Amino acid sequence: CISIFGMELVKHTGGCHCGAVRFEVLSSPDLHVFHCNCSICTKKQNHHFIIPKSQFTLLQGLDNLTTYTFNTHVAKHTFCKTCGVQSFYSPRSNPDGYGVSPHCLDPGTVRSVTVEKFCGEKWEESMQTHKTIRDMSKPVQEK
Repeated sequence: CISIFGMELVKHTGGCHCGAVRFEVLSSPDLHVFHCNCSICTKKQNHHFIIPKSQFTLLQGLDNLTTYTFNTHVAKHTFCKTCGVQSFYSPRSNPDGYGVSPHCLDPGTVRSVTVEKFCGEKWEESMQTHKTIRDMSKPVQEK
């Protein structure tokens, strides 16, 4: 357990289904997960929590990742070429961070999960009304 500016952080590890892609993230043990209903999140049943890029380390599998983009091409949907699992990606809402799939974390470090619905069908309107999502990818000292 690490404490940064009063926030409790733990090192979570995780990866894709086949094990080719492995990563670690520094995040709260209490995850704030978004359930988005945009077209791609609906098809993939994507649930994710957002972290700053500085709190993410790809341990292995860079050569096994491929990326899909569409529409504005801001979001970078990375997934394993072998098993097809997206364990993390760069979300349109936070291109300076990562959206990490909590179901791709190894067991033992998550204390709780709070799920918040995000209306991706009305993305622009939802981003304007959401008060904190953009700050979620900022390192703690920048907030």
